Amino acid sequence: MTLRKLRKLVIIGDSAFAEIAYQYFVHDSAYEVVGFAVEAAYLKRTQLQGLPIVAFESLETSFPPDLHDVYVAIVYTQLNRLRTRLAKAAQQKGYKLASYISSSAFVWRNAQIGGHCFIFEDNTVQPFVRIDSNVVLWSGNHIGHHSHIKSNCFISSHVVISGYAIIGENCFLGVNSSVSNNVIIADDNWIGPNVLVSRDTQADQILRDDSPKPAGVSAKRFFKVKPI
Repeated sequence: MTLRKLRKLVIIGDSAFAEIAYQYFVHDSAYEVVGFAVEAAYLKRTQLQGLPIVAFESLETSFPPDLHDVYVAIVYTQLNRLRTRLAKAAQQKGYKLASYISSSAFVWRNAQIGGHCFIFEDNTVQPFVRIDSNVVLWSGNHIGHHSHIKSNCFISSHVVISGYAIIGENCFLGVNSSVSNNVIIADDNWIGPNVLVSRDTQADQILRDDSPKPAGVSAKRFFKVKPI
């Protein structure tokens, strides 16, 4: 069945995620993708998927905000700060931020999903879950009942977040990581692949499967996070 296209969309970014987002928005949403944008310093080509790439700084000249929405297809660079900064900048230009929820995701009817989220296929979002804004759920995750994922997080694939868990802002959870019931992950945590988190964490930590203790360097310093 062909979906009726109700709004035009510009994707911010030209990386692999931007190409993937293009596929999902084109084939499984009510958005018509009409172009891409990157910051002028990173504008190295003029087309992607047969569509124009323009400088983000002058985006409104080519794609007026009254006729176009925006999705920022950036992964967890600078612990999600880059995606957050560009989304805020787009809003300041007058753009509405788009979201995508796969038709193959299971999202229970009373789950609360914030704006500018991207939820891939095979995610299970159980009752009473709250997901705040600017969150990416890559494919195949389990988001348990009454859990809360705060803003600007990136959850990779096959992650298990158990019931009543809380994931703080700006976090990254690696492939096959797990969070136990009632555990609080503090802000700015980088949880590596295969890590089981069974107790509360402190802010600005890196947890790896080969090290049961937080790394000696803070997460924000390691990822060179700059103030927005």
